[in-house]
Amino acid sequence: MIKEFWEKFVDEKIIPYVFKCSKHPMRFVELLKSNKAYIDGLDPSMTIPGFRLSTIRLYIVYFILWNLVIIPASLIFHAFLAKLDCHLSIILAIIFTLIFFGTFQIFKEWLIHRVAENIIKKAWQNHLPHFNYEKYRYKVAEIYAEAMDKEIPKFEIERYIIDRLVES
Repeated sequence: MIKEFWEKFVDEKIIPYVFKCSKHPMRFVELLKSNKAYIDGLDPSMTIPGFRLSTIRLYIVYFILWNLVIIPASLIFHAFLAKLDCHLSIILAIIFTLIFFGTFQIFKEWLIHRVAENIIKKAWQNHLPHFNYEKYRYKVAEIYAEAMDKEIPKFEIERYIIDRLVES
């Protein structure tokens, strides 16, 4: 239940605030390229068109989320932390800073992957509504790679992909 709430919150509140997404639909060939790049593990911000990250807004969201975790923890452990030696407090401050900026990068990458997958799913519903994304995404990437190897022209690639999907 918490996971569903978190995913819904991220998709409905955080992503629209942090990212500017294109209102124009992705073309079929762009969908194929994006799906292949996403499955191959390439950087989504470089390979998937249609979104732009606002770094300042990302910092604001991350700072708020971080404070929702750290303030209650510091209130709980305040008495213990107040009695610590100053040298240990400095070491804890350094560790805290490392964790803060390290997890920021992880959060940023996770959010970029999340928005990229949402964009691909939306385009998938536009171009391949009869084929389940979760079931066919790897097969479509494989067929697209074959089409590129066979040098099939762009204007015939949609028919080729759909024909191969129907065959399988």
